[in-house]
Amino acid sequence: MNLLRALATISGMTLMSRILGLVRDFFIASTFRTGLATDAFFVAFRIPNLMRRLFAEGAFSQAFVPILGEYRSRQTPEETRTMLDSVATLLFLALVAAAALGVLAAPLIVYVSAPGFAADAGKFALTVSLLRVTFPYIVFISLVALAAGILNTWSRFAVPAFTPVLLNVSFIVGAAFFAGHFDPPVRVLAWAVFAGGALQLALQLPFLARLGMLPRWRFNPHHLGVRRILKLMGPSVFGVSISQISLLINTIFASFLVSGSVSWLYYADRLMEFPAGVLGVALGTILLPSLSKYHADANTEEYGRLLDWGLRVTLLLAVPAAVALAVIALPLISTLFHYGRFTSGDALMTRQALVAYSVGLVGMILVKILAPGFYARQNVVTPVKIGLLTLAATQAMNLAFIVPLRHAGLALAIGLGACLNAALLYRYLRRHRVYTPQPGWAAFAGKVALAALLMAGALRFAAGDSQWWLAARWQGKIPALVGLVALGAAVYGGTLRALGFRVRDFSRRGAE
Repeated sequence: MNLLRALATISGMTLMSRILGLVRDFFIASTFRTGLATDAFFVAFRIPNLMRRLFAEGAFSQAFVPILGEYRSRQTPEETRTMLDSVATLLFLALVAAAALGVLAAPLIVYVSAPGFAADAGKFALTVSLLRVTFPYIVFISLVALAAGILNTWSRFAVPAFTPVLLNVSFIVGAAFFAGHFDPPVRVLAWAVFAGGALQLALQLPFLARLGMLPRWRFNPHHLGVRRILKLMGPSVFGVSISQISLLINTIFASFLVSGSVSWLYYADRLMEFPAGVLGVALGTILLPSLSKYHADANTEEYGRLLDWGLRVTLLLAVPAAVALAVIALPLISTLFHYGRFTSGDALMTRQALVAYSVGLVGMILVKILAPGFYARQNVVTPVKIGLLTLAATQAMNLAFIVPLRHAGLALAIGLGACLNAALLYRYLRRHRVYTPQPGWAAFAGKVALAALLMAGALRFAAGDSQWWLAARWQGKIPALVGLVALGAAVYGGTLRALGFRVRDFSRRGAE
């Protein structure tokens, strides 16, 4: 399996999903006014979405994939099926119970997660009603994560990467065609979440059946594999999901700021998640199964080389993404969202948050690469300790930044916290000789930095006056933004090529 080709496949599918995600945000921004209603929906969506990232794609996937890979390598097919069936059955029962509890306890959940909303009875009630519709999403999307873990372990990366497209399609169709049929109209977004989750699960089931790995009902909570996964899951929550916990706490802080603050952070987060998903999630997805296989085979040399490859690819792609987000933040926001009820003031406030987020983008992506280096070895204790330290530091920065920088201070704290998290994970891997850098890092980093600096200068010069981006019509902004992106890619890529970089130099095969 060529990892570079697999990365291109997953990144391409993820890119499609992210582009549709931006289209969905365009429809939301232009259809629904930034304020009370959208703040209520984003809180109602963020809670089950946070649980998805923490438990489904975070703790569960990081615990499940290494154990499944180990069973596939060392156990018989029937033993692997028994473990899978037992895990799937217990997961389904737990999810249904959690969803029912979430629907019943929705007022308490909203009060805890957005206490500032309690001062406005209408806003609080709307958020509660929306949460009761969106909460069952956790059932669908957690089962989607289970299916994705199976497909990725068998190197079927394309289907799980494509699946999120369906959620965005559900949002777009709902906002564009059905908003007028709901009272209030924002309620259509909650039902779009519910429908999108069901569609994603339905897409993956036929592919599991084709592999012969469609789970069957088998209630066996005492199965050894189930117990091992549960043992890894609890601590794993903090290892790779610390930024998501910080985002939830940020929502609490933001709920006390002026109306619109939650929405400004949401739109900035969506743009920041674009490269984080295309690069970080894709790299983490392809690295974990191969790292797990190398660990199961006690192949420490290839284990370290694969981590080194992942880190180099991350810096090569994440550094220019972070620089571009900071330099052309306003052109991006104005082109994508500055229509309808999304005002110039909203665009400027969102830019502040996006620039702050961009400071920590490289750290956010590095965490997604470094964390599998622990989870593939079934080491969950160390990321927990690092995660707790990072969480405490992030909240201290929140308190320090929120008064002078308001919502942008919350975004800056998230970014700096991610950098601290990545630095501590890296330090541990080095100190314990799990990872040793391959030769040539200094020259590699210097060339990437030079190329990114030249790209930043070119983009800053070409972007021109901010007022033009706020006043221009979409017919002028879209080609101008496309031109900026093309210019940035040409300057960065051309500089690297002149410095001797070639695509073939990053070709790498994973564990078979």
